[in-house]
Amino acid sequence: MLVSARSFDEYRAMFALTDRDLDQRILDCPGGAASFTAEAGRRGVDAVAVDPEYAHHREQLGVLAEREVRHKHADLVREAPNHVWTWFGDPERYTRLRTASARDFTADIAARPDRYVAGSLPHLPFATRSFDLVLSSHLLFSYGVRLDEDFHLAALFELARVARREVRLFPVLLHSGTTRYGSLERVRERLAGDGVPSRLERVAYEFQPGGDEMLVLSCAGYRPPVRTGPPGPGDPVAGVVDPVRWRHREGA
Repeated sequence: MLVSARSFDEYRAMFALTDRDLDQRILDCPGGAASFTAEAGRRGVDAVAVDPEYAHHREQLGVLAEREVRHKHADLVREAPNHVWTWFGDPERYTRLRTASARDFTADIAARPDRYVAGSLPHLPFATRSFDLVLSSHLLFSYGVRLDEDFHLAALFELARVARREVRLFPVLLHSGTTRYGSLERVRERLAGDGVPSRLERVAYEFQPGGDEMLVLSCAGYRPPVRTGPPGPGDPVAGVVDPVRWRHREGA
């Protein structure tokens, strides 16, 4: 699976983020080498990224992502007719933006390491309802050929567990091509049956042809089941403080 370096502005477009959305506690899962958390921090947004790679290559991840972007530039130029360029403009700007994002990530993870937490789906190291809004791009649905339906359900319920209000996922297409994740509607039915209704929303961002929809999970009414037995890998342990010290807002 690729580790990407998407920018703050790309996130705003992919997830239709408004200024009001950014006045919330936000989790980026998986964060990869994206610069969303870096730029969000400069704007005073309470944002955190979580990714399994932060346990191993945190200082090198941005460098690796930058090399990957540059290495694939020639392929991107050759495959340009297979993509939609209304947001990026052209392959040169794509490569320039992704390179800048990777460098921004590298600087921020060194300066604010507490905002980059090691963890992976379907077991995140955060307490229930730790965040107002959870963003997740280019993992679930994108890798639907490699990740089975059971994993998708477990991961989606876990994202809903840590969200107070919404989870937004983009895109709903498989990584290669223009095909929707085949079990999308069945997964949505299962989520709704357990108290997590969802809706599809069109966004002003498209790179894969037809890939201009996000799935929004409404989590305000979801009550996750109480876990029994010893904690699993990555599960928050009773009595242990979350790895990020929140700026809690009374009445939020």
